[in-house]
Amino acid sequence: MYLGESHSIFGNWFYIHFTENEGMAFGMKLGGSFGKLFLSLFRIVAVIIIGWWLHKVVKQNGSTGLIVCISLIMAGAIGNIIDSMFYGLIFNDPVGVSINQVAMLFPKEGGYAGFLHGKVVDMLYFPIIESRFPTWFPFYGGEEFVFFRPIFNIADSSITIGVFMLILFQRKFFNVREEAKPASPELKEEQTS
Repeated sequence: MYLGESHSIFGNWFYIHFTENEGMAFGMKLGGSFGKLFLSLFRIVAVIIIGWWLHKVVKQNGSTGLIVCISLIMAGAIGNIIDSMFYGLIFNDPVGVSINQVAMLFPKEGGYAGFLHGKVVDMLYFPIIESRFPTWFPFYGGEEFVFFRPIFNIADSSITIGVFMLILFQRKFFNVREEAKPASPELKEEQTS
């Protein structure tokens, strides 16, 4: 696929749309080469910390749900790291070569970016609702409205699902059971009065 190419999968509600971003989830980015390097290094440190946490939870026979959540987050982060590590080295940048040009794998002149500076490929696009804001709507009246505009990838989905599951089931996953301690004599007196 060339950059910007789109194929309808399910009517106007789901497309495979090829785009690239600087590396943050749902197309967000930090500016410039330094921002890209910082983001890549941050991801690597995050994966190391998440890996340590996962190892600790598994070793302590943690809940299966918690292990799944941590694994989803870690897998998504690793997927985006792989994109940023290697895509810039192994593909040329079709932008500027010609319109509708497909990127070339292992070009003679080398890739479009250095190690940890590659772009992340996004492809899943769900414009579920496309409409216009009513003219009376403050600030955006009459402008186009698309509900769920971000284009993302499976790694972004994995991270998002893992984080939402952690939030939704936090009480179940992090329920710290306190051992029954004998009540102090003062507490017993208060309870009987």
